[in-house]
Amino acid sequence: MKRDYYEVLGLSKGAEDKEIKRAYRKLAKKYHPDTNPGDKEAEKKFKGVTEAYSVLSDPEKKKLYDQFGHAAFDQSSAAGSGYGNAGTGGFGGFGGNGGFKGGTYRSYGGPGSGYQEYHFEGGDMDDMFGDIFGNMFHGGSASGRSRRTSGFTGGFGGESFRSKGSDIKAGITVGFDEAAFGGDKVITLSNPENPGQPGQSLKVHIPAGIDNGKSIRLRGKGMPGTGGGEAGDLLLKVTVAPKPGYERKGMDVYTTVSVPYTTAVFGGEALVHTLYGDVMCKIKEGTQSGSKIRLRGKGIVSMKDSSVHGDQYVTIQIEVPRNLSPQARQKLKEFEEICQGSSRTA
Repeated sequence: MKRDYYEVLGLSKGAEDKEIKRAYRKLAKKYHPDTNPGDKEAEKKFKGVTEAYSVLSDPEKKKLYDQFGHAAFDQSSAAGSGYGNAGTGGFGGFGGNGGFKGGTYRSYGGPGSGYQEYHFEGGDMDDMFGDIFGNMFHGGSASGRSRRTSGFTGGFGGESFRSKGSDIKAGITVGFDEAAFGGDKVITLSNPENPGQPGQSLKVHIPAGIDNGKSIRLRGKGMPGTGGGEAGDLLLKVTVAPKPGYERKGMDVYTTVSVPYTTAVFGGEALVHTLYGDVMCKIKEGTQSGSKIRLRGKGIVSMKDSSVHGDQYVTIQIEVPRNLSPQARQKLKEFEEICQGSSRTA
């Protein structure tokens, strides 16, 4: 005898949707085959939990289950043969002809067929289907028209209940260089509802050029599907860790470089650090503090086109001498006097 679906999920009858979903996620994580490799008992419990959730998470199926219990889905029972075994001619206690406002029921295709039609002629069957099936057949008025289902295999245990699992969202922090150049990273996901349980290790490919707020999709790593449906996806929202001395704005990178006062005055060269190695940059004579040097192609690669890169902008900071020798101080005084004399005669 099958266990009560509420009992399987550890819930009381009448549990709300949020409680059902929370209980399922907790138990699915606990008994998932990936967490319990080779454990037949855990696999059996996982299937039972998934079956219970497939019914209680669906408003129409839950309504039937609350009213009829497992009999609602058992074709051998009165409730099951009356509500689920369409496709073989008779319709439970209503019969194939006459009955229920004199309407005629016909079916094309037997149980197990991937496509069936249900014609109702000469009578209005909408009320009955609205009460019993809800939106199961996804049709409009049934009077004098066909209702069609794809994948309905005769009964509530058929393919019509197959559905994809829910997606899971989580966060991941990657290094500045990891985001710039990409690569593979092994992460461990833990369930906050079961902090004592060991986490699941996953290998994640970080696309080169990914930025803050972007997401990486791992297909099939979300919640398991119901009724044999495919699993959902895992969406990892990316946070890029900062890198000292570097600031990123889109595909461009911003840094600073300090140059001696004399280099700014007379011109020269300065060593600049980039993501791709050090380069020597030319400093023009009379360069002012705060001016920028643009290094083309030294920024972040485009995620859409690997041949396209951003730029690096280097802000010049002029170093002011702190400790001057008496001779250097005297020379600077002379320089100051010359500059002041030039301004008075101008």
